[in-house]
Amino acid sequence: MPAVPDTDPDVPTPVLPAISPARTPAPPRPQPAPHVPPPGARLAGVQELEVRVEKLVAGGEGLARWEGVPIFVPRSAPGDLLKVKIVERRPDYGRGEIVEILEAGPARRPDPYPELSPTGICDLQHIRDEVQPLLKAAAVRETLERLGGIKVDTENTHLIAGAPWGYRLRTQLHTDVDPMTNGVRIGYYARGTKNLVPVDRCPLLVPDLEAFLPELRDQLTAGSPTRLDVASGDDGGVTVSPTLPGLPHGEVTLQVGDLNYAYDARTFFQGHRGLLERLVETVVGEWEGDTAFDLYGGVGLFALALARRYRKVVTVEGDTQSARYARMNARRNKLTNVEVVARAVETWIPDLPEGVDRVVVDPPRGGLSPKVPRILLERRPKRLTYLSCHPATLARDLRLLKEAYRIESIALIDLFPQTGHMEALVQMALEPLEP
Repeated sequence: MPAVPDTDPDVPTPVLPAISPARTPAPPRPQPAPHVPPPGARLAGVQELEVRVEKLVAGGEGLARWEGVPIFVPRSAPGDLLKVKIVERRPDYGRGEIVEILEAGPARRPDPYPELSPTGICDLQHIRDEVQPLLKAAAVRETLERLGGIKVDTENTHLIAGAPWGYRLRTQLHTDVDPMTNGVRIGYYARGTKNLVPVDRCPLLVPDLEAFLPELRDQLTAGSPTRLDVASGDDGGVTVSPTLPGLPHGEVTLQVGDLNYAYDARTFFQGHRGLLERLVETVVGEWEGDTAFDLYGGVGLFALALARRYRKVVTVEGDTQSARYARMNARRNKLTNVEVVARAVETWIPDLPEGVDRVVVDPPRGGLSPKVPRILLERRPKRLTYLSCHPATLARDLRLLKEAYRIESIALIDLFPQTGHMEALVQMALEPLEP
């Protein structure tokens, strides 16, 4: 029997209005955070101000604060009360130039050589010689801790300093034509500019190199290059690049300990004559083994000394001229266990074998390119030595390398007195893998 509908088919079914589902109220739109201007905005419209310098930072500038804004001041000293002119405004800081020293800090002194004060090669000559290394070392330690998360153990950190004047084996000079006399002038650029500051002397240089300056100037003509690299060796040897008529060029030689090195003005060589032997000893140390690799090896300064302690040493250097001298220096010192690879470290590094005894790195200011620490962590050399000329890039690289390496010691080496630069040497040992 068919089902009986519960409605009368002759009566139309009423159409009811559609019932909309209950609407959930939309969440309130987040209100944008109120705009907070960066600290440096407080410097807008400020031309001059008074600041007290707290300390030196890496690179040699003084750090002061004004209403919480960091102000960096070249050629200042801790404790100085200064009137400064704001010459640079950034979101997080400002930079000022000294207008007047209102109160000198305890380490400040009159510049020994005022003619060099405008240049960048004597940034710290206004600070007493014996205080400079201490202030620079404190700045490097602070950078390593702040940027690298490295706890610098003072018991395993030592400071190495040498003669504050008459130490530099090499320098870069600039030239121009004197508009008054049409004669050629030599000197250094004023800080932050390309304006020449002529010099007749530079007491930073070793005596033979400083004595050569007048001869160099007298040999130049109006068509001479505007930049000259000059280096010296033992026994009064001096070399100039590029090659110019009447001026010495080619190699000079230098004795470091019982090893003899040749190089010229085109190649890099560490600059502090009195600290070279100590530097090599501190880098190489007392460790021995089968194979060591010296990366960014230059003319072989460390490789030759490593060859006395390791059965085989491979030094890698991208500059072909320096690599040529490295081979020559190995032969000169009768070291047959040194192999020189003339390739950029960044392209060679995948060839590093696993588990070698030792790797030494001495990179330029930019530090290690990203590929290098990654492969070092993969290949895990047993011992790693890092010599750095820039604490910020060292801190960056140590943040990566400390995943596998324990820092045993840090040496802070003042290779460039009267400037804000300081070398840091970090000795590291591989941490054993957890089972």
